[in-house]
Parts: sequence; C-alpha cells; structure tokens
Amino acid sequence: MRKKQVKQRPLLPDPKFGDQLVTRFVNMMMWDGKKSIAFKIFYDAMDLVEEKKQDDEKTALEVWKDALSNVMPHVEVRSRRVGGATFQIPAQIRPDRKISIAMKWLIGYSRKRNEKTMSAKLAAEVLAAAKEEGAAVKKRVDTHRMAEANKAFSHFRF
Repeated sequence: MRKKQVKQRPLLPDPKFGDQLVTRFVNMMMWDGKKSIAFKIFYDAMDLVEEKKQDDEKTALEVWKDALSNVMPHVEVRSRRVGGATFQIPAQIRPDRKISIAMKWLIGYSRKRNEKTMSAKLAAEVLAAAKEEGAAVKKRVDTHRMAEANKAFSHFRF
C-alpha cells in the first residue's frame, strides 16, 4: 500500500449498556451529527424489542447481538478484471469489516421498512434478523449464494 495503515480511534462505550459495539452502531445510524437523536432511536428500539421478544432469558441487547451475528457475512465477491473479462471472485472478509457490513445492512433495511418511526423499524428488523428472517438476512444469504456460484473463479484471487 502507498500509505500506512490508519490507526483505529478508541470508541467510548455507550451510556446505557456500556458497550462499544452499540456506540459503533449508533455512529453508523447517525445523520447530520445528531448523535443524541441516534442514541434515542436505538434505546427506544431496544425497549420495543424488550416488549416484543419471545425469549424470556435473553435481554434486548443479546437479541440485537444475535441479530447482528445472523446478518454478518463470511464471504463476499469482489470484481477483478482478467484479460478483457470481469470476474466476481469470492474472498474471505476481515472480522471488523464483517461487523461493519452487518451494521450497514441492518440499518439500511430498517430504513426501508414500513413502520411509523425509525425505532419501530429498527426493532422490527432486529427481531426478524434474530429469528433468521428479514431483508438483511436475505441479503447475507444472497451474498453467500453468489460467492458459492463463483467458486470456480477463486484461483484468480488477489
């Protein structure tokens, strides 16, 4: 690489749960630097998850973490030009990128849902993803299927 690796800035844990992963999620969800609003949306969504969940032994935060791990992809396809043709080459994903992609998909598909408020949308998507259904999980399955279909081109790996 031309430049050196960027140093990771330390993330402060969130005020309610004391978890850095929650802060990272809220930072991705935030629009226009309105972090307090993003935190309010997330905490309201967690309250809704707490009300609607079926498991009594799991907390809302554990349900959210399960949903995140269910959305997390393990392989992705990357475009690579070989000769005149472009091939989709399956590649393993770094652990931090897995988490980032899962968060982006969860937030993106939450925004596209039809509920009234963003916290209701996020809560519904989290509950669906925790049960291995919903649009974000479908995206992960499609990504894995695409990688499986293009397994023959894996010898062109970077």
